[in-house]
Amino acid sequence: MESSEEVRSRLASRLTALGGRGLDGVFTRYLDHCANQQTWLRGALGSATALAGVASEVGDSDMELSVLRMSGPRLQAAMFGTLLLATWVDFLQLTDALLRDCPMCGTEKLFVDLHRVQGLMEPTLADLASLDLERGAAAANAMPELMGKLTHEFDALHRDARSAMELGGKVMVAVQVLEMLTLISTLKMSLPRPPPAASMTLSVGLVMSSGGVMAGSRLVVSAEWVEMMRRLVQAGVISVPAVSAAVRIHGGRVMMAQAHQDLPEGVRDALGDSPEVRGMQVTGRAGAGMSEAPRHHVMPKEHREWFEQRGFKGDMDIDQFCVRLEKSQHEAIHGGGNWKLGRTWPGEWNRMIMDALQRAERRDGQMLTRNTILRIVAENMKRYDIPMKFTKGGRR
Repeated sequence: MESSEEVRSRLASRLTALGGRGLDGVFTRYLDHCANQQTWLRGALGSATALAGVASEVGDSDMELSVLRMSGPRLQAAMFGTLLLATWVDFLQLTDALLRDCPMCGTEKLFVDLHRVQGLMEPTLADLASLDLERGAAAANAMPELMGKLTHEFDALHRDARSAMELGGKVMVAVQVLEMLTLISTLKMSLPRPPPAASMTLSVGLVMSSGGVMAGSRLVVSAEWVEMMRRLVQAGVISVPAVSAAVRIHGGRVMMAQAHQDLPEGVRDALGDSPEVRGMQVTGRAGAGMSEAPRHHVMPKEHREWFEQRGFKGDMDIDQFCVRLEKSQHEAIHGGGNWKLGRTWPGEWNRMIMDALQRAERRDGQMLTRNTILRIVAENMKRYDIPMKFTKGGRR
């Protein structure tokens, strides 16, 4: 994020020489696009940090882990969003260099090229920025294929510029402009090139070494990164497919060409052969065309204002604390199919949990803290055998 911001700021502050070209005028929208992505990425990272902080203060270990898992969609979105941001900055750097130093490269063509690249990125960026678990997971799984397309676009732009400058007799300028660019993303991270007569293989694997995961003779990700990912996967914060997609992207174009459903052996070896690693992330719908399970608010919606007064706002809004239940279980904890009759039963969830919270508050003689409420909710979720795996619900 910091590297991308530094490059974007430098490009935005560079004044176009009199009579020259640069990333101003019609190209300004592309710099603004970069700034817009930085805004939501910083929001996602800030939200994940806030949730991690809340998790560390909760006394109940199960609730602590559940709150930490709520940061997962934000972490995954930020991980892949920063890759796309760095890639976009690469395209801006190349375009800026060509506008300034390659008069043979048409302004209109460069504008159209950037517009096409932006169009490739936008659907995935929209899915990531939504911070929705299912949309984000689908976007993460599709990222290696997208990065392959972007790499192809970058190479095509690179080749077209070199051809244009060579035809214009500017061979040395071409070399200087195109080779002096310092790119910060993964676009130039391809595996060692084979001899000219050899065909590129698409089955290069990943192996685990003491320094991290290797592809060919190059370190793809460090051992520290692998250990961090292993812990997050085992805790259920992020999914194995997302980690796999990230490693493929860092592995370069050869790994991007592999089917995204397959988990590279080196990644599995690095993460460890545990049930958490073997288990793929389950989607919200029950896999075979079944209807979506009801989402149960563990903190009753009709008491939203009461919870807001006690700190449940923003990232900790009560809509964040929903769980998916089978329809029969959802009806059971609410006293049957008729919710009005269910409310007359003392054991009905909404009535029971509010009674427990209000009794605790009267006993303490002051408003309950957010952490105390979470502990009480966690205790009762265990009593009612409600899984402590939260998903975002709606206000309906």
